[in-house]
Amino acid sequence: MRRPFWRTKPIQTAAPNMGLHRVLGPWQLVALGVGVTVGAGLFSMTGVAAGQYAGPAVTLSFIIAAIACAFAGLCYAELAGMIPEAGSAYTYAYTSMGEGIAWIIGWDLILEYTVNASTVASSWSGYFGTLLHQIGIPVDPRLLAPTGASIMMPDGQFVRAWFNAPAVFIIFAVTGLLMYGTRGSSKINMAIVALKLLIIGSVTVICLPHIKSANLHPFIPTNTGQFGAFGPSGVMRAAGLIFFAYIGFDIVSTAAQDSHNPQRNIPLSILGSLVLAALIYAIFSFVIVGVVNYRTMLHDPNPVATVLHSLHIPWFSALITFGIALGYISVIYGLLMGQSRICLSMAKDGLLPSLFEKLNERSKTPWSSHILTAVIASLLAACLPIDILGKMTSIGTLLAFIIVCFGVMFLRLRQPNAVRRFRTPGGPFLVPILGILSCGTVMLAMDLMTWVRLALWLLIGLGVYACYGLHHSRLKHKQH
Repeated sequence: MRRPFWRTKPIQTAAPNMGLHRVLGPWQLVALGVGVTVGAGLFSMTGVAAGQYAGPAVTLSFIIAAIACAFAGLCYAELAGMIPEAGSAYTYAYTSMGEGIAWIIGWDLILEYTVNASTVASSWSGYFGTLLHQIGIPVDPRLLAPTGASIMMPDGQFVRAWFNAPAVFIIFAVTGLLMYGTRGSSKINMAIVALKLLIIGSVTVICLPHIKSANLHPFIPTNTGQFGAFGPSGVMRAAGLIFFAYIGFDIVSTAAQDSHNPQRNIPLSILGSLVLAALIYAIFSFVIVGVVNYRTMLHDPNPVATVLHSLHIPWFSALITFGIALGYISVIYGLLMGQSRICLSMAKDGLLPSLFEKLNERSKTPWSSHILTAVIASLLAACLPIDILGKMTSIGTLLAFIIVCFGVMFLRLRQPNAVRRFRTPGGPFLVPILGILSCGTVMLAMDLMTWVRLALWLLIGLGVYACYGLHHSRLKHKQH
């Protein structure tokens, strides 16, 4: 018998019944992936990444992140075609590398999805505040920023913010939508995604004539002498900051238990949502830095609002701001849904308390996970600045991608004859190794404090596993 840390689950040939309603087809899954992917990374972090790190080359940063994601996405697709279970990278690691690695990545995914939801909610708050200002509704600025942030009052006085109230509101509002049920909420999500794509297309068409070549030169600004401050290192650091923008295809793999025929639909939806999102990011980020000089977006969490304001079309600006604020709902929806499915899978395996696997009788949704996640995510969004949240999400996402790439190689060696509905091209090593190298390079470009926060979170997780999961593992009891 293998040691507890390395014991693995057998590959399931059919998706086990976890009590969830199977209501998602390929279009709903692609909408889920695109809905999560096209959000804060585009509408918020583009300005910060351009202003602080990459300049106009932020478009290149998005492409670099997309290439790294493409390798990981191919690995996700292979494992999703083999293992039709919810849980994403957690389940794949449990099957390929063992319970201890699965716990680490599951704990990492909890951080990734929760903090990402907080990041998006924080960005949504900025657009919501802009919208209220445009329609003449005054809001105390101390309720629109994270706790302790320095803000300027209408009289010019600088004070400290209380907390980000709109961010708290939107997290609980979307949580209520998820608790309503998967079938009804997925239809609402598809409508919001369609609206979001319409907004992106409209803004692109309106802004194209206003692109100024001067704003795009130099395309890669000269490094200031500090690593990550423009130049090639800045392009890489920006890629690390915005990497979480591509988390959408990861979310698709958590919905295997909500999907019809997951072995076919999940791989197709993963690759489809990734390709579509990469095209959107490359085009739209180029338009943003072409219309407004990157130097003016140094600390700008609402770059699209800034771009539209520069065009002096008030009615169009208000309309698009409203659409973006509404479109963010689909991002938070997917992240909170993915988080609950991770907790559900870990609880089914006995690594988390059974509270997380209990479903509501009517809606068949994991209410306990939804409520707890909403509380934690809202606290983070209320109190922490968006750049810290974004970096934590990105490094967590990168770690998940690397482990999935390793999982493909492990299973190719351990179970070469297992049925695979999709195979990564180039044999068992080429794509996984490229994924590990590309994601690892982006991780190494991230700052020290982000690494420290990740290490602390993983150490806490190992303590929880040693005290609870190690002893309550259902796989352990099956093997005895």
